[in-house]
Amino acid sequence: MTIEQHIEELRAELKNACDAAERRQIEVELELAQADLAVTLAEQDGAIVAEPPF
Repeated sequence: MTIEQHIEELRAELKNACDAAERRQIEVELELAQADLAVTLAEQDGAIVAEPPF
């Protein structure tokens, strides 16, 4: 599963979540997945280098 697919799946789960705790858990996971995607895209564009400096 690609990160984009994972994000879409989390968005769908969020729409159907009834419990507040479950919603918050999905929101956190969605935020992390979106951040991961942003870093991946920035690495591909050469905007950042995510390798350790040593």
